[in-house]
Amino acid sequence: MTLVQTSEAVDLAAQHPADAVEALNEMAPEKAAPLLASMDFRAAVAILDQPGLERASKLIAALPTAKSVPLLAGMAADRRTEIFREIDRDKGATLLALLPPGSRSELEHLLSYAPDSAGGIMTTEFFRARPEWTVAQGLEAIRTGSAAMETVYSLYIVDSEGVLIRAISLRELVTADRQSPILSVGKGRKPFSVTADAPREKVARLISKYDLSAVPVLDGSGKILGIVTVDDVIDAIIDTDTEDAQKLGGMEALGAPYMAMSFLAMIKKRAGWLCVLFLSEMLTASAMQHFESELERAVVLTLFIPLIMSSGGNSGSQATSLIIRALALDELKLSDWWRVALREVPSGLVLGSILGVIGFTRIVLWQKLGIFDYGEHWVLVALTVGAALVGIVTFGSFAGSMLPFILQRLKFDPASASAPFVATLVDVTGLVIYFSIAMVILRGTLL
Repeated sequence: MTLVQTSEAVDLAAQHPADAVEALNEMAPEKAAPLLASMDFRAAVAILDQPGLERASKLIAALPTAKSVPLLAGMAADRRTEIFREIDRDKGATLLALLPPGSRSELEHLLSYAPDSAGGIMTTEFFRARPEWTVAQGLEAIRTGSAAMETVYSLYIVDSEGVLIRAISLRELVTADRQSPILSVGKGRKPFSVTADAPREKVARLISKYDLSAVPVLDGSGKILGIVTVDDVIDAIIDTDTEDAQKLGGMEALGAPYMAMSFLAMIKKRAGWLCVLFLSEMLTASAMQHFESELERAVVLTLFIPLIMSSGGNSGSQATSLIIRALALDELKLSDWWRVALREVPSGLVLGSILGVIGFTRIVLWQKLGIFDYGEHWVLVALTVGAALVGIVTFGSFAGSMLPFILQRLKFDPASASAPFVATLVDVTGLVIYFSIAMVILRGTLL
């Protein structure tokens, strides 16, 4: 059995780390861990450093301590931090105590930052240079130390206190005169940077705006703590977008790949919001009970309830999605709510009018073509549906655009609650609007 595992390990080690990760992700941790243990050390570290490796913390926990500790020590600092955030607390404490002092202190430092902050995703492995160096000395430092570094994007010039003076890209360094002072290289402007508590979305915007490969992370005195690389930001964006998509679907973020979630964990993540939505939708039943007498007298109105409710919910969901994304990208601030309202109300009126015309036309065609008989007052029924669509879509657009502002003002994540709240709010108010308009237009005829 051991020989088979070793043979498989050799085959995996010969593959690109990303391909080896895909193969390991298909295996249970109990099978993948022995393969990793019997693999060449450098190949195993390269695989563990891949962000696409699922259940990495479980793999480390399943390895013998004599194997897992050296692997952890050899990994990139930011990736090692991710694993310790997910690993069982007792197992993590044991492994932490066995790490080399330098790796242990570095890990404890990184764990002190929030996982969604610049400090939480930064790496402390980067190249430093002194201001009195020449270009040749900087290149030599990179040549002799690159094997121990995760990436080589830039060289960061710091003073004796560790304060960042200049950031020089590798391209600028390689193309410069080797005998020139290192401070003469580059454009000489102040490097772009972020603080350790900056949200990772801010780092992503900075990298995207200025086309950067990495952003230095500074403390309050300007000392460089680490760097956030573009690949770390991409991984963070994927995680954030996945969480937001799951939250917008009316559930808790899974926090793990779909197939890696246990059945009970999946039920737990989904049941809460489903129960909240179910209880909230009881308000819809209460609204219908309130208009019970109207429904008995004008049964034809019930045919359009699904149409009315879905149209309002769809318009509200559209507005919510647009505003949540704009808030996340800093395209909007909380103080911009009134500008959004002035934009969404007329948008809702136009969109509602378009749907209202379609709804009115549909009833006319069905009546004239003999597909369905809406009764002698079918014109008034068509007017009721058309007018209701205008009102409900307008309200849905307005409510959907304002709810993210309200939730963010209350310190809630707009993505986690906007979709369920919009659905419930528009369903209930949609029925009230629909039957209120019906009572005005159909009074004296069907009502």
